[in-house]
Amino acid sequence: MLRIADTRTGHLVEVPAAPRHLLRSRVQLPGIGTGPDTGTGLGPLHLRVPLIGDVLARTAELNGLQVITVLTTPELTPDRARALDRVMAVLGIHPPAVVGAHRPDAALGGPADVHVVPEGTTDPADAEGGALIEVGQVTTAPPTQHLSAPGTPDPTDTADPLAVRLLLLTSPYRTPITVTGAALAEARQTLRDWRRSVADWAQEPSRPIPADLLRQSYAALAEDLDVTAVLTLLADLADRSDVPPGAKFETFAHLDRVLGLDLARDVGHQHSS
Repeated sequence: MLRIADTRTGHLVEVPAAPRHLLRSRVQLPGIGTGPDTGTGLGPLHLRVPLIGDVLARTAELNGLQVITVLTTPELTPDRARALDRVMAVLGIHPPAVVGAHRPDAALGGPADVHVVPEGTTDPADAEGGALIEVGQVTTAPPTQHLSAPGTPDPTDTADPLAVRLLLLTSPYRTPITVTGAALAEARQTLRDWRRSVADWAQEPSRPIPADLLRQSYAALAEDLDVTAVLTLLADLADRSDVPPGAKFETFAHLDRVLGLDLARDVGHQHSS
């Protein structure tokens, strides 16, 4: 069972409400020019909103649901449409079924079960018949520390764009985020450490995911997409001496189906001579 806190009421509601195995999700991109510009006309909020839609879809699939996602957008020039595609690809966001739909209900095959929208920019009438998720604003540090658009990286920048994904997942989706150079550097380091550990654990005999960890992580995700709790669980697990390395590997790899951080990327590539 997947439950979302409807922004309008604050109450947890089950999605989909009807007894079926299909979740219809409508993700609404902010208008171009909303928030700081990354150089393509797409600001950090344009990354966070579809990212939360992606986490919703991944969590629903983990719970045995099929998902169809429609991304509604403002009118985009061809250059901005291509930039949006690149941004979503490098952030590991699964492509929506339809982008730019003017009749989202028709594209979804029925009314949306969940509407994922930027905070303060939706017309409540557009979200009737489904749970409303408002995604908190994203601000950036001064220009010397600004967040570069992952879809158009500087050729000299070797930063992992999935560090941006991790950074945007470290706070509950309704909480406003300020992106700083220090926070982004910390996210990069966390990814490096976790990938190195996952690669090392993969060399040990596989062990089942501890039942308590699986139960806690599923419960957190099913209760309003609490990814922050899952990240905390993984950080604690990495340091636990009572859990075998093989079980740590299986836990990290399994939960990465929702996190989308490519945590097993370095498996087989470590300790090369």
